[in-house]
Amino acid sequence: MGERPKDLEERTAAFAEQVRVFVRPLPRTISNIEDVKQLVRSSGSVAANCIEADEALGNQDRLMRFRICRKEAKESQLWLRLLHTADDEAIKVRRDALQQEAHELKLIFTAIIKKLE
Repeated sequence: MGERPKDLEERTAAFAEQVRVFVRPLPRTISNIEDVKQLVRSSGSVAANCIEADEALGNQDRLMRFRICRKEAKESQLWLRLLHTADDEAIKVRRDALQQEAHELKLIFTAIIKKLE
């Protein structure tokens, strides 16, 4: 018997948590400090807006929240790409996994938006 799939709220919250764990050991360069701040904000915004979409006041509100989720997932991809990894292969592997998750979330939100439009 396989593991039950996570619901979207749980998946986005897990993404935000994983980002926070990922950024702790990163090199403390000036650019990383700024990019990490943006990444933490955007990953948390994906999760927060997903919760807001579930509690939306109407279909237009729900659509807008999911659009924000998609935008923030795309931003998370960018901030992950820009982070300096000091050529640490383990960090690169974890970054790639987070980029893939952000991409998959973006695709999920795109599908939801198309259904709501």
